[in-house]
Amino acid sequence: MELLRYPEAELPAGLREQVWELQEQAWPTGEPDPGLSHDPALDPRSMLLVDSGRVLAALDLLGKEITHAGRVFRARGLSAVVTDRARRGRGHGGRLVAAARAELAELGADLGLFSCDRPLEGFYRRAGWQPLPGAVLVGGTAERPFPSDRFDKVVLAEFVTARARAHRGSFPGARIALHPGEIDRLW
Repeated sequence: MELLRYPEAELPAGLREQVWELQEQAWPTGEPDPGLSHDPALDPRSMLLVDSGRVLAALDLLGKEITHAGRVFRARGLSAVVTDRARRGRGHGGRLVAAARAELAELGADLGLFSCDRPLEGFYRRAGWQPLPGAVLVGGTAERPFPSDRFDKVVLAEFVTARARAHRGSFPGARIALHPGEIDRLW
């Protein structure tokens, strides 16, 4: 088994095809693969867990600068986390999500932030992500906000740099202006 990393735009076609198949398992659209799933302005990075050429699990890490409590942070968040339905329950997704957490520093992030459906909180916590009680990610744009509290979501984080850890207390209970845009409305 190997962990592969690519900028999303450089993901080899055969691997991209498999990732799209997994995404269609989880969130069926019935549409053909668009080739890219994310806004290139968010510097999407794909991570895949592969065994003998077969993609077992995949996710993307999106990134941008955010301003929170008057401070600018380089943030990255998980998106499109998926494991092959036939291979679930074997730890592949957890291994990949933990690897993504470790990848944040390599990508220059101060912190990792994302929201997930409440029933998945335990899965992400087991991979080392920490919940931010009462926090809300505000996606979309400033003009057309798309807050995570419109759904039954929880926000999880990883504080990578000493600077981010020093300001950790400003995140729980806060509305965090993520604003990734209209394509990735809420990563």
